[in-house]
Amino acid sequence: MWPLLITSIVTLAVVMERLFFVIVEKWKRNREVVEKVLTMVQHGDFVAARKVASEHRDIVARILAEGLEHRDSFVSAMLYAANQELRRFSRGLSVLDTAITLAPLLGLLGTVTGLIRAFSFLGTQELGAPTAITGGIAEALIATAFGLSIAIMALIPFNYLNSILEEARHEIESATTQLELLLVGSPQAKKE
Repeated sequence: MWPLLITSIVTLAVVMERLFFVIVEKWKRNREVVEKVLTMVQHGDFVAARKVASEHRDIVARILAEGLEHRDSFVSAMLYAANQELRRFSRGLSVLDTAITLAPLLGLLGTVTGLIRAFSFLGTQELGAPTAITGGIAEALIATAFGLSIAIMALIPFNYLNSILEEARHEIESATTQLELLLVGSPQAKKE
């Protein structure tokens, strides 16, 4: 049962930290800034667009700022910045994925050890001591239920956090593609 308890504590800590991260990131989001930056680039005001993008804490704006900062290799700069941001979003997901897989297995291990303990009483005790046997069976069932509970409770936030990651990836790809199209098609971008 100790491994299950440790798994549940680690899982809860990761879920709480990731949910706090998502709340903070959603609070920082400012889609109007991204639209403003793209409009400025469309009008050829690259310096002001870079300044506006770099002053905001929006993840997409920061990535666009990297692209505008390094216009000679803007695709690579935005790709690097996007990977750094997406790494922040995916932190902890592997821990949750492991907990979802590990918790039921630990529960099954608890089931097996509980049943072994229950049946070992059969060899050493009289058949008139059913409480020793039922105690082992109860331990086995509790371990299974606890392992499954951890996995179920970790699965919901895991899927939610994956959807947030995919949403961020989509927004980043959309904005960086728009900026790339504007910079490639702009003769002013090549002059500066």
